[in-house]
Amino acid sequence: MFGGIAPRYDLANHVLSLGLDFGWRRCLVRAVAAALKEGRDGSPSRPRTPRRGVPTLENNFDKDSKRENPLVVDLATGSGDVAFALKKHLGPGVAVRGYDFCRPMLVEAERKKGALPWAREIGFDWADCMALPLADNSADAVTIAFGLRNFADRARGLREMLRVLRPGGSLFVLEFTQPLPWFRPLYYFYLRNLMPVAAGLITGRPEAYRYLNASIAAFPDRAALAEEMHAGGFAEVTYRGLAACSVALHVAVKSR
Repeated sequence: MFGGIAPRYDLANHVLSLGLDFGWRRCLVRAVAAALKEGRDGSPSRPRTPRRGVPTLENNFDKDSKRENPLVVDLATGSGDVAFALKKHLGPGVAVRGYDFCRPMLVEAERKKGALPWAREIGFDWADCMALPLADNSADAVTIAFGLRNFADRARGLREMLRVLRPGGSLFVLEFTQPLPWFRPLYYFYLRNLMPVAAGLITGRPEAYRYLNASIAAFPDRAALAEEMHAGGFAEVTYRGLAACSVALHVAVKSR
């Protein structure tokens, strides 16, 4: 299903989200940058703390720090937009790797990488999120944007992400969730009636976006997902709603 929409995936994301996906990625990347700075210099870096305690950072983190060459892993990387945003914001001192289960999506990511000289160091590879090709305690941060819904076994996937994170490292989950009550009727009308038609015109595969609607409806809300992360072994979980809480950014920390 994802392989069939890979060539038009980026365009569909931008159009169907009304361009909001750019801001959602910025929020994710700034939270990762703030967490890496805190882990690298040992002191908190929170110039602004929005709702639910998710940090933001306006500028690249300080390169003069104690921790060298941190590794950020982007799972369900798709065509690589989050990986590219991470690398562009974090700079050459941070290694970024993107993994996905869908090979045609990785082909798109590699094609885009070839046109971006600053992105050449990003590594893209195939991987199953149920069994990542990474050593224990090897990643400083793990990100996943709009991919957790697709896990065959979410609890197992969360345990695997916990395994590869170093103590004190953080998991960042950007995902659709249940919106605020006042927005819910309009939101689900759009998902069920308008989005599949628009997606069909863009990608030729409206069935993929009917799946999107079904997977969002079945996904836990913000608090329930936070509880799943706690149950998976993460010591601290915070979350922040975006776009009338139709999207949420969860940040989960592995205990030291």
